[in-house]
Amino acid sequence: MEVNGIAHIFLTASNFSRSREFYRKLLPFLGLKPMIDSDQIYYCVGGRTAVGINAPSPEHAGAAFEQNRVGLHHLCFRARERADIDELHGFLCSLGVRIIRAPREDQWAPGYYSLLFEDPRRNKVGAQPCPGKGIAGLSSA
Repeated sequence: MEVNGIAHIFLTASNFSRSREFYRKLLPFLGLKPMIDSDQIYYCVGGRTAVGINAPSPEHAGAAFEQNRVGLHHLCFRARERADIDELHGFLCSLGVRIIRAPREDQWAPGYYSLLFEDPRRNKVGAQPCPGKGIAGLSSA
């Protein structure tokens, strides 16, 4: 067996309405199409993956995300080219999103260029280009 991408990722938002408002802008900008938009779930599909945001159970409403606790560390989208990262950065700045690390090359691999920002629940979200076979040898097609 060989994995063909990620089927879906779900994030539980401590403030669902605020997170849904953010992801209603971000995910369509990234080319994902809304499939479910309810008072409990926002779910988009595209680019060989899907991303869903769901409301928390009542006892966890308002809880803060902590990146280095057990669980999700960060979510990173694959882009087709470096210019996509710069375009995303401009879009996020227009929304007033907190940018953790503006687009730059990093030490992770030769030519590694990425952007890191926070969603409304302080989840770390990133993007990096993976043209052709990409840094890890994975096709972006």
